[in-house]
Amino acid sequence: MKRAGAVALNTFREAVRDRVLYNLVFFALLMMAAAIFVGQISIGIEELVIKSLGLSAISVIGLLIAVFIGVGLVYKEMDKRTLYALLAKPVRRWEFLLGKFGGLVLTLAVNTVAMAAGLLAALVYVKQHLERTDTVLFVAIYFILLKLMLVVALALLFSCFSTPLLAILYTSAFYVAGLFVEEMRTFQFATPNPAASWLLRGLSYLLPNFENFNVMAAAAHGREIPGALILQNTAYAALYCIIVLLIAAAVFSRRNLK
Repeated sequence: MKRAGAVALNTFREAVRDRVLYNLVFFALLMMAAAIFVGQISIGIEELVIKSLGLSAISVIGLLIAVFIGVGLVYKEMDKRTLYALLAKPVRRWEFLLGKFGGLVLTLAVNTVAMAAGLLAALVYVKQHLERTDTVLFVAIYFILLKLMLVVALALLFSCFSTPLLAILYTSAFYVAGLFVEEMRTFQFATPNPAASWLLRGLSYLLPNFENFNVMAAAAHGREIPGALILQNTAYAALYCIIVLLIAAAVFSRRNLK
């Protein structure tokens, strides 16, 4: 774990030096600032507009960081030939992958906190104070971070055996399909074709259910989120990430790096 931690810290430092991150975070904060002016135009729903746009900005920008940086975690090291020097040391391949995953998750956590601070600052600017119902925003932001962890794990898996472009396509396809898992489970009972029903049922359990983490509407309206859902989503994200990382480690361990 010490070796994986060293890889994670180095990955975090490299990501922090990447100008793309600053541009994306700046764009997210700019969207939140724009939400203030849009909210002023929308009389009576200023708070709702700021919360909705702010959470959407955090989710979209975080998704872009997770996908476009995650797919290059392995390929970039191979392209620069730094991976061969690293694996020549007493660093196992699974430790390298775990470190890369942890480093990018840490990067996303720091950027998410920065964007969340911008959202709270916008709310304080408009309302002059925060209310108890505003604490639901922290749960929504936490769920966004859990969702991004799943995306990072998938991007890392696909980067182990494909080019960055294909990895982006695979990850994006999994993400979009994961938004319709509940619809797949509902439609499997409506289709008369048994094969299609079994296929939809299998896909609904194979794909990550990203809709579970979508509580932005509830948070924007200040509705309370059950504690059971928080525990369920935390356990689901942790288990799914472990499974995906184990598959990634198995694939990467069999890859010929020569």
